[in-house]
Amino acid sequence: MPAYLWPGAIYLFILGIHLAVPGRWVDGYVVSAATGRKLRYRLNGLPVLAATVVSWALACLGGLLAWDAFYVHRWEMLAGACALGLLFTFAIVLPAPPVPGKSFWADLYLGRLENPQWGDGRVDAKMFLYLAGAVMLELNVLSFTARHLALHGDDPSLGVLAYAALFTFFVTEYLFFEEVHLYTYDFMAERVGFKLGWGCFVFYPFFYCVGLWALAEAPNPHTPPLLLAIWVTLFFSGWVLSRGANLQKFHFKRDPHAKAFGILDPRPLSADGKHVLTGGFWGLSRHINYLGEITMASALALVLGYPFTLGPWLYPLYYVALLVPRQHADDARCAARYGALWAEYCRRVPHRIIPFLY
Repeated sequence: MPAYLWPGAIYLFILGIHLAVPGRWVDGYVVSAATGRKLRYRLNGLPVLAATVVSWALACLGGLLAWDAFYVHRWEMLAGACALGLLFTFAIVLPAPPVPGKSFWADLYLGRLENPQWGDGRVDAKMFLYLAGAVMLELNVLSFTARHLALHGDDPSLGVLAYAALFTFFVTEYLFFEEVHLYTYDFMAERVGFKLGWGCFVFYPFFYCVGLWALAEAPNPHTPPLLLAIWVTLFFSGWVLSRGANLQKFHFKRDPHAKAFGILDPRPLSADGKHVLTGGFWGLSRHINYLGEITMASALALVLGYPFTLGPWLYPLYYVALLVPRQHADDARCAARYGALWAEYCRRVPHRIIPFLY
């Protein structure tokens, strides 16, 4: 099979495993406009990830695929994923009715359908896109790392191994906390179009590991172990901010008066059945989770041991370019929804992303 068809075959395989493996049904945060009830989601991300990685490893052990094949053929795979992302965009956007007040190009980019589901909810478009992107990202990280080991097995970079381990942790914990993501901005405010479809089929799995695109074949920089430990600690510091903030919001939306983790007082602002979280992580800045994401991405760039090479820094720079405008959009959406409550929250927590600075 030509390499440009591999992404399509892999995504179909992931879909088949997703449908075949039992999952748990949970209620989300978004309410269906048609039924007035919360949407239900079928979640089984971790077993799908495990089954796919094991299948890839068995294919490599059996000689059907080279361990570094995804690296060797990365450009063909990227081209095939791009074509697939475009086909998905056209297929999900064009049959749907236009969004009032939006241009065709805005519809194509942002989407027309808010929360498409198929098979009585067995497949949710957003959840599957994120699942497929996460699993493909993990396969790329493993294969790109295998390329480094094939070239430098006698003197491998601890930074590359740490990078692979941290990204594996990133993907695994993301799927472990699948239910939490049902309460995030994407599920509440975005539709399914090019941004999500192409983004999850192409950008997420192929760009996030840009550090290894740039440095998988580079020799061991012999970064001092103490410095590597600092970068790993920085990564987990960012993870605490990001995951801790998202988990606190998850618990708050379920019970706005309960202490998250049993210790963080939500200090809610409440009126007319609406609640704004002002305590804990969210008392540090209004988007403290964004700071965590940028911190993790920066640590991943640093751990590779080539701090003056541009390639690894494209990942954290992307997060800055994405999250700063999103912060403005999210603030505007919250101001429209919560009114005076949001104005009071902004007064209490004046900094947008970085405490005491921005």
